Amino acid sequence: MSDPVGKLPSELDQLPDRDTEETAEWAASLDAVAQAAGTRRAEYLLRRTLQHAEAAGLALPKLLETDYVNTIPTAAEPEFPGDEAMEARITAWNRWNAAAMVTRGSKYGVGGHIATFASAAWLYETGFQHFFRGKEADGSGDQLYIQGHASPGIYARAFLDGRVSEQQLDNFRQESGGNGLPSYPHPRRLPWLWEFPTVSMGLGPLSAIYQARFNRYLQNRSIKDTANSHVWAFLGDGEMDEPESTAALALASREQLDNLTFVINCNLQRLDGPVRANFRVVQELEAQFRGAGWNVIKSLWGSAWDELFQLDTTGALVRRLREVPDAQFQTYATRDVAYIRQHFFGANADLVQLAGVLTDAKIAECFHSSRGGHEPRKVYAAYKAALEHKGAPTVILAQTVKGYTLGAGFESKNANHQMKKLTIDEFKDMRDLLGLPIPDSAFADGQVPYGHPGANSPEVQYLNERRAALGGPAPARKVKHVALPAPADRSFAPLLKGSGKQEMATTMAFVRLVKDLMRDKETGKRWVPIVPDEARTFGMESLFPSAGIYSPLGQTYEPVDRDQLMYYKEAKDGQILNEGITEAGAMADFIAACTSYATHGEPMIPFYIFYSMFGWQRTADQMWQLADQLGKGFIVGATAGRTTLTGEGLQHADGHSHLIASTNPASLNYDPAFAYEIAVIVKDGLRRMYGETPEDVFYYLTVYNEPKVQPAMPEGVEEGILKGLYRFNTAADLAEAAPAADAPKVQLMASGTAIHWILEAQKLLAAEWNVAADVWSATSWGELRRDALECDEALLRGEVRTPFVTRALEGAVGPVLAVSDWMRQVPDQISQWVEQDYTSLGTDGFGLSDTREGARRHFGVDPQSIVVAALAQLARRGEVPASSVKEARERYGL
Repeated sequence: MSDPVGKLPSELDQLPDRDTEETAEWAASLDAVAQAAGTRRAEYLLRRTLQHAEAAGLALPKLLETDYVNTIPTAAEPEFPGDEAMEARITAWNRWNAAAMVTRGSKYGVGGHIATFASAAWLYETGFQHFFRGKEADGSGDQLYIQGHASPGIYARAFLDGRVSEQQLDNFRQESGGNGLPSYPHPRRLPWLWEFPTVSMGLGPLSAIYQARFNRYLQNRSIKDTANSHVWAFLGDGEMDEPESTAALALASREQLDNLTFVINCNLQRLDGPVRANFRVVQELEAQFRGAGWNVIKSLWGSAWDELFQLDTTGALVRRLREVPDAQFQTYATRDVAYIRQHFFGANADLVQLAGVLTDAKIAECFHSSRGGHEPRKVYAAYKAALEHKGAPTVILAQTVKGYTLGAGFESKNANHQMKKLTIDEFKDMRDLLGLPIPDSAFADGQVPYGHPGANSPEVQYLNERRAALGGPAPARKVKHVALPAPADRSFAPLLKGSGKQEMATTMAFVRLVKDLMRDKETGKRWVPIVPDEARTFGMESLFPSAGIYSPLGQTYEPVDRDQLMYYKEAKDGQILNEGITEAGAMADFIAACTSYATHGEPMIPFYIFYSMFGWQRTADQMWQLADQLGKGFIVGATAGRTTLTGEGLQHADGHSHLIASTNPASLNYDPAFAYEIAVIVKDGLRRMYGETPEDVFYYLTVYNEPKVQPAMPEGVEEGILKGLYRFNTAADLAEAAPAADAPKVQLMASGTAIHWILEAQKLLAAEWNVAADVWSATSWGELRRDALECDEALLRGEVRTPFVTRALEGAVGPVLAVSDWMRQVPDQISQWVEQDYTSLGTDGFGLSDTREGARRHFGVDPQSIVVAALAQLARRGEVPASSVKEARERYGL
């Protein structure tokens, strides 16, 4: 007998074999099967044995890929609980109206997509009729991430149930008149219907995972019972190419999110052609999800295939399905039966024999249209199995035909994603296929009509009854505003009174403020600190033992620093979300928390703190998703600016995030210089976002890691802090070396850490050049610009309003020099509304590794460079000799 151990992979040699004789018998049995029945039979037995072991719970590696067949065979499908004929009629009306609205809109050139919903109609309808829970029961219901390109089908259904009018359908993608429908799921544009913006592909699946995770977070922290909420994410197989689509699969399985189901519409096509032309995307996705620990359900073939599989006694059909690439299978869906017989069944003798007993009609049905995603019984079976599976999330891989029921001109065509309309004849063919009672006379004006069975029809009554049983309409977004009480003033007092002689970075000031706010009896539990693995960088380790780091498992180990005061504490009811090194994941967490007020009726106060360079630059698309979803919370770019970091260098040096942030209309952007400014901004932010009349905005604050003495708040500066600008001091306030009364004057303006550079420059100008400089703190260049733009818009309506920045600087003598740790375009946002001569200094270009002083000298924003720039402004005006500029440059070594 041969030694089986010698045939095993070398890494298994280290495993002790307690019974080598038994091992040899197993190996010999496998050899015997291979010799007697062939290697394919041996492979089959091994796969079945591994599947059995997996089902029995044995601790073996899972098969990453199973046969290219349905996970749930027809014989194992549960009883279908609905009226299948009635649901087919409802689906037919929705298919028709979805195609009609896009076709009618094409005459205006606004476009639209028809083929995606046509392929996925049953995936949605089965869910709406039997699974998706509405919000009228517990206020949360299920969360539905609708595939963006399928939106016409959702509008068509809302038209059938009376929530959308025919006029609105005709205004699809024409919103400016106020009675239109947005192209895709956009909560900001249609806030009563859409909950989640999804058409920026990849963000939907990522957000769905973190939404399911946040549901558990609320449950474990006893804030909201979300046990009955299920998250459904409808995705395209092409969308799974986006890195965000699969970035958090391991998180979902690691935290056993069985409240989450992905439904991937595998029509084998993306926007330009096949998803995996030379490969099989279903098998690839199965391996990816199974490898990540997900439960995988494949619903590939319709019931017409049952006869073929029963005739496949040799396994030749299953093997052939596994080897045919997607692009070829797409071709089969568009070719005649003779082609299929030759190119598919002609591959080997067993398949030729099988095809010999099949009619042309059966082959055409199987290859042209019979897919698991087009049969409600199979979709129902997959959804039911997904909900019943515990301990892991589920992905359903449903195969469909893109453009299904739209006719030969659409189905499986590479270009169908860009095809925007059907001809009248194609609509008539579709009508006949769907069995809709739409007479030819309805097309008399050359326009395709909308169809509706009537508000009191059996179809609409059935639809409404099913939705009532499931908790009301879906999708739906409902907001019942719950105003949060303002925190006690004592939380803000320490920052308002300053730090005395102690130095404190504004990052530390913000963390200290939030730590105090988290102790508030009324609202403290609603704070959600979110950080991507650098809490210690931001001084947040003090929150670990008191607030705890959220983990659904709690802490199953003894932390190495347990004997320290600020040890690493994980807890099932932990408040902090420490996401690891994933800004995208942290941002998805933030979005879920920011919109909890709408999703669950529970307002939360999240703050997401990160290295500022790795925020807007890295996840700006998610910032737009946040704005579109009407999220509320505080985004904090810590260690901000291009020169505040010592030694980190180019990739860590942020000089532009405020410029990117300024493009987002929902973002209120502040660059505070002092701790008291942070206190005022946060306090007002809580009022604006969570008070009696909440606004759909969020805050972006940049804070610095440079320790400085924090002054007490001067009197009467609150309005200026919030509006973006106030005078911090004047030259007359200098204790020493005050300039002469008739000295030339200049206005120095700065934000963030740059305030300290201009304060030093103010002293140098007074002591060495007899120039009087006033110092202004520009807390928000963006808010100053926003106000000025509103004034310009008011002027078009005949209203005369003066921008705040113009009014604030009114009467200020001399030129204005604006300085920041950002590129010059950031302070230059306000230049056109400053009536004085205006110039700016900034940190344009790439960052570099150096000391703070060295970096600031490099960019020309250090105090000495500011002095030279101020003298140059005054020299141009003839207020100081030109020689003073040259002298200053030489004196300071510039």
